[in-house]
Amino acid sequence: MAERIIGACDGASKGNPGPAGWAWVIAGDDGRPERWEAGPLGRATNNVAELTALKELLGSVGPGTPLEVRMDSQYAMKAVTQWLPGWRRKGWKTAAGTPVANKDLIVAIDALLAERDVEFVYVPAHQVDGDPLNAFADRAASDTAVAQQPAGTSLGSAAPDVRTEPVTAARAGSAGASAKAPRARSGARSAGGSTGGRTKAKFPGSCRCGRSYAAGEPIAKNPDGWGHPDCAKSVATA
Repeated sequence: MAERIIGACDGASKGNPGPAGWAWVIAGDDGRPERWEAGPLGRATNNVAELTALKELLGSVGPGTPLEVRMDSQYAMKAVTQWLPGWRRKGWKTAAGTPVANKDLIVAIDALLAERDVEFVYVPAHQVDGDPLNAFADRAASDTAVAQQPAGTSLGSAAPDVRTEPVTAARAGSAGASAKAPRARSGARSAGGSTGGRTKAKFPGSCRCGRSYAAGEPIAKNPDGWGHPDCAKSVATA
């Protein structure tokens, strides 16, 4: 039997809805982040970002590989481990008879879970001694929500600036509540801080003026996202 690999996923939305991004990370044999990916979503809700992160993580792992998924979204985890079977039986309607929110994403995840050995582990977010893989995914998703640029090992991106202690497979009571997936046989941060509404871009991006900015260059928030501080200032004084 293939050894279970450990992954984590997270989503972020700056405004909910607002600029959003998703990210996943997989630990290597040494327990440290081995490969990761993050992508922008434009304007989306946090729930959409969380579900997209899970879909992308599942799609990145071969269907015959046992997987442990760590996540801090109770909504996304319960959607696929508790509520999904009932929604499917009811024709994708809730108990109140209303359409299931984010149905397309949940249907896609349902298909990806078919005949897979997946275990979900809930890990609380933003804890001082929290799960390092979850912290990695959280930071990558947040950075991507701000920059709106894809990132990851396949693109040669630098890893998010978080601690990366080795992780091990979850045990009861050690990493939070766990659950089996249904039908699965066998759960703006910056590189340099911000001052006066400005921050340093973690990744390259494009400003509302049409010109690009580089990673590490100062940027500021404007009505369309992030861009050159002078462009943001001109909007504010217009």
